[in-house]
Amino acid sequence: MYGMHARPAAALAGAIIAASAAHASPPRCASTVVGYAPGSGAGAAYQQPQSALGEPTRFTGVGVQPGAVTPFRPAFLPSEVVSVGRGGSLVLAFDEPIADDPRHPFGVDLIVYGNAFCADLAYPGGIAGFSYGEGGIIDVSADGVSWLEVPGALADGGMPTLGWIDVGPYSTTPGTVPSDAALPVDPAMRADDLLGMSWSELVAAYGGAAGGTGIDLASVGLASARFVRIRVPADATYVPEIDAVVAVRPAAPAGDLDGNGRIDGADLGILLGDWGACDGCASDLDGDGAVSGSDLGLLLGAWG
Repeated sequence: MYGMHARPAAALAGAIIAASAAHASPPRCASTVVGYAPGSGAGAAYQQPQSALGEPTRFTGVGVQPGAVTPFRPAFLPSEVVSVGRGGSLVLAFDEPIADDPRHPFGVDLIVYGNAFCADLAYPGGIAGFSYGEGGIIDVSADGVSWLEVPGALADGGMPTLGWIDVGPYSTTPGTVPSDAALPVDPAMRADDLLGMSWSELVAAYGGAAGGTGIDLASVGLASARFVRIRVPADATYVPEIDAVVAVRPAAPAGDLDGNGRIDGADLGILLGDWGACDGCASDLDGDGAVSGSDLGLLLGAWG
C-alpha cells in the first residue's frame, strides 16, 4: 500500500479531531483473568497476567527508559505486558459480552494488543521498516467452554501500538492527544504495509486508532463473545507478549460530538461553542467551513 504515502496533512488533522472526540467514552477492556498457564520460555518477571487487563500501554519504561509507546518503541515492562510461553495460554473475560455489531468500524468487534514493533530504517528519523511480532493464536468464546479459533489472527503481530498521535517516534514525554484504543485500524492494512512510511505518514495511516489485531466475530460465526484466549503451540519459535484486549466502540452517529453514542444537549453545547468559521472542526457537519444553522438543523434532526 505504498500509495498511502501521499495521504494529505488534512487526514492527520482529521484523525486528531476524531480521536479527541471519541475519548469522551472510555474503551471497554477485558477485566478478569480467568486462567493463565505461563508455558515454557515465558520470562520469569513477565508472568503477571493482570498486566493484560485494562487499556493498552501508552507510556512505557517509567523508572528505566521512559518513553511514549509508538510503533518503534513498544511497551516492555512486566507491569505492562504478560508473556505466554510455548504450550501456555491466557484467558481473559469481559464483564459483558461483545456483540458482532454492524455499527463497529470496518466490522471489527475486538482488538488484541501485543507489543509488536517496527524497525527504523533511518533511526532516529522514524522511517518504518519491517514489523516484528511473536505470534500467538487467538480463540474466542461466548461461554468460556466452547472455543473457536480466529483464522489468520496473531495476538502479538498486528499493527504496532501507537499510544499518542501528537508525539514523535521516540518521544520521552507523553502526548496530549491519545489514540483511540477502541477504534480499529482499517483491516485492509497490514503491519508490513507501513514499510517505508515516514512518521507523519504512519500516524495518518492509523486514522486515530491505536493499532493491534482486529477480530471480526462473524469470521467464526459468533453473534457475541465474552472470553478471549491467547495460546501458543508447544513447538512455537517465539513467545508472545500481551498488553490488552479491547472491545470496539460503535461508530458515533453524525452529530455525536462528545462520542457518548447519543445526540443530546452536550452535543448541542459543543456545536454552539464552535459557532462561526470552523474549517475542519467536528461541529461542521455539512463540511462547508463554518458552523451555522444548517449544522444545527442536522444535529437536531438526528436528536436522540
